[in-house]
Amino acid sequence: MPTFELLSHPSAPSATVRAITVTATRPARDRIALEYRIHGGLDAIRWPDPAASDFAHELWMHTCFEAFVAGEGDFYRELNLSPSTRYAIYDFNGYRGRMRDADERDIAIAFDRATATLTAEVAMPALADVDEWRLGLTTVVEDISGAKSFWALSHPRDEPDFHNQAGFVARLAAPLRA
Repeated sequence: MPTFELLSHPSAPSATVRAITVTATRPARDRIALEYRIHGGLDAIRWPDPAASDFAHELWMHTCFEAFVAGEGDFYRELNLSPSTRYAIYDFNGYRGRMRDADERDIAIAFDRATATLTAEVAMPALADVDEWRLGLTTVVEDISGAKSFWALSHPRDEPDFHNQAGFVARLAAPLRA
């Protein structure tokens, strides 16, 4: 199971969080399993209130775990996974191009506030035929003062921009076909 460590964007360092780790696996050709864990001053983070697991927009405006999954072309999918257990799944064609809500919403999400661990498994049939996914793993952390830090595997620009595919640096191979 590959585990990745996210880096804070230098323009918005966190006074609260020491590290964020993400474990990413592909249990089936059409599924991704993610486990995010925040390490640091958890009491200083502004956590969204628990809510029913349902689709919601603008989750990234507060503490939110994200994943960007791309194949070989310009199509990519964005997952927004809130500690509230709300989620959003968007599809794009090119850099922020033709954003639309994904039709596929087969998702299981859970959050353990005591350990600041979010787990999610998401079905992605639209990317099932891709042998190797390119991943951008990211997190927005809002502290109790309202300040935000932006975490990613890589920050290719001077300002935080999770959609920049130069930041999709992790690779996740499909399991062998049966």
